[in-house]
Amino acid sequence: MTAVPIPSYFVWLIFLLPYAGTLAAPLTGRGRIRDVAAVLFSFLSAIFALVLLVPVIEGNTISLVNSLIPASVPWIPELGISFGVLSDPYTVIIANLVAWISFLVMLYSVDYMKGDSGLTRYWFFMSFFIGSMQLIVLSNNLLSLFIGWEGVGLCSYALIGYYYHDEKENWVGTPGSKALGMEQAYPPSHAGMKAFFMTRIGDMAMLAGILILFIYSGTFNYQQLASSTGWATSLAAGGLLVPVALLIFGGAVGKSAQFPLQEWLPDAMAGPAPVSALIHAATMVNAGVVLVARIGPIFYFALQSNPALIQPFFMVVAWIGAITAFLAATQAMVGFELKKLLAYSTISQIGYMMLGLGLAGLSTNFAEGLSAGLYQLLSHAIFKAALFMTAGVLIHLTGTKYVNEMGGLKEKLKITFAVFLIAAASLSGIPPLSGFFAKDAILATAWGSGQYGLFLLGSATAGLTAFYAFRMVGLVFYGVREKHAGEGTGHELKEPSPISWIPYSVLAAGTVLIGVLGIFNFQGDLQGASVAYIYSLFKGASFSSLNSTSSFNFVSSGITLAFALTGLLLAVQLYVRRKTAPSALVKESGLAHGLYRFLENRWYINAIYYRVFVDAPLRASYWTLDNFELGVLQRVHGGGANLAIGVSAVGNWFDRHVVDVASDGFARAGQGLSKVFRRLQTGILEEYALVFAIGLILLLLFFLFVTGVYTAI
Repeated sequence: MTAVPIPSYFVWLIFLLPYAGTLAAPLTGRGRIRDVAAVLFSFLSAIFALVLLVPVIEGNTISLVNSLIPASVPWIPELGISFGVLSDPYTVIIANLVAWISFLVMLYSVDYMKGDSGLTRYWFFMSFFIGSMQLIVLSNNLLSLFIGWEGVGLCSYALIGYYYHDEKENWVGTPGSKALGMEQAYPPSHAGMKAFFMTRIGDMAMLAGILILFIYSGTFNYQQLASSTGWATSLAAGGLLVPVALLIFGGAVGKSAQFPLQEWLPDAMAGPAPVSALIHAATMVNAGVVLVARIGPIFYFALQSNPALIQPFFMVVAWIGAITAFLAATQAMVGFELKKLLAYSTISQIGYMMLGLGLAGLSTNFAEGLSAGLYQLLSHAIFKAALFMTAGVLIHLTGTKYVNEMGGLKEKLKITFAVFLIAAASLSGIPPLSGFFAKDAILATAWGSGQYGLFLLGSATAGLTAFYAFRMVGLVFYGVREKHAGEGTGHELKEPSPISWIPYSVLAAGTVLIGVLGIFNFQGDLQGASVAYIYSLFKGASFSSLNSTSSFNFVSSGITLAFALTGLLLAVQLYVRRKTAPSALVKESGLAHGLYRFLENRWYINAIYYRVFVDAPLRASYWTLDNFELGVLQRVHGGGANLAIGVSAVGNWFDRHVVDVASDGFARAGQGLSKVFRRLQTGILEEYALVFAIGLILLLLFFLFVTGVYTAI
């Protein structure tokens, strides 16, 4: 394995170029130059990412050569914090995934968003998102990762609420539908705010976790955390090791829409289809997976001598992933909004990724689970972006977002049908597509590590996934339509322009290619990249629990495939061949109908959240207004005002009848004395002399009697 020298600025440009595209959006004005600039900056970013990928494909490593911008620069020198980038094979693969899917989505957006009045705002936030996502991937420390983390959160909020005028056609959910009395349809601005608040819950936990970690370790840098592991021992001694890891994982739970913070993602489909394809399927929701892939090896190998101390963390990650995957898959079985179905699917598939990363710390070969999570991330990002792009085209052409109002599109939209079918089959785990090998790698790890409960739950979810995937295929492309929803609205039922179908066709080809590579042990290559990543953190170390080879497990694969084929055949029977009417299985009452309503209402989790966290505080505020503010405070305020008025009236009476009378009396007495003394002022000198003489005589007499002198005389 050779270390190939690459200028360090190549890595920096991967995320700096999209940020430059952010600035270009408002500076290039309106029109074609603005649109071309947005796509061009994302393309150039992808080219620089590709330059890094070539040595990795050749089986080499990358050695960054300081050029223009060093690989690491001082950032907060007072705390010894620097800002740098990573270039290990694991990171390079993810960076290329983000870069090239982002470019294809930006290219697709040119036609899809054409004529939209808010395009400058759209390009601004899309470019800013790409730069922030790459910052998450390429950062060599948790602090700069957190900055990118908040950047993608901001963009998600802005783009979910892109249609902020909240026209009814842009709402997500069916207006009028309720669960537990709570409305289940939301305008874009509401959906954006919901995503913002729910992800902030996880972000607060994450920030608390990384700050505690910094207090104990004195660094945010991954390699420094790996090279000096005293912090892990200190945290373990204080009983904080697993809690800190779980706090950081809380950020992943929020951003990647895992249980119990998954409810924001289905409603995030209020944004445009390209936004869903990029942010809520292929990239941002995978940020949590990247985060766990960063902290997982550090926590695990920092306690290599006693990994049992950190295994509860990995157990929690694995079970949350498995439960989320199952929960969301059941919800996708009964819905009718196309993008919302894909959103449930995204939640479920990310659950598989978390399952793989959790299993890494529960198996004898950490790299096996780590690479399985990466395989699922790659596979899902590609086929799900293709599904969302085709969904955008289908909704635009048909004029409806409901799959039960589509139907019969197979012959009219052959390219779109082929792409959708390939992507849905990959989602279902049908060989030899990428989804089969990626899912199999995760469930084989569960089987091999003896986690049979996780394996069975993951396998059952595979069957549900195949069912809802081909249910979508059947409802959208098969059957007979009486009158298409989009007919007569100016949308002709034909394939979109090449600038729309080429991007999702490329992605369909990608899922086939990665599937073919799976036949030739692509999982082993990813496992080698995972091993290289771990050793790039723990330089000079040697771990017995690392192995870069993998083998196909026919037993676990056969069981999983049986579940998937069962779900697929049932969906084909009900929705493709339509031999049995689904309504016959779900009657107007009974257990089946109750289960259907339970799943349709999202296990009532969303409704309960609104009851507890939205409706209850609102009711409490109204009660407080009526009973405390108006009933108590307002009365106290009114009583205080009346008391003040009464006191003022008493004061006024006292002022008029006491103070004024006394004042007037003193004034009149003064005037009377003045008149008396004024009469004494005659102006005759002889009278003044007489009075003076009398006064002296009186004083003399007073003196004689007071002093007793008179007795001596």
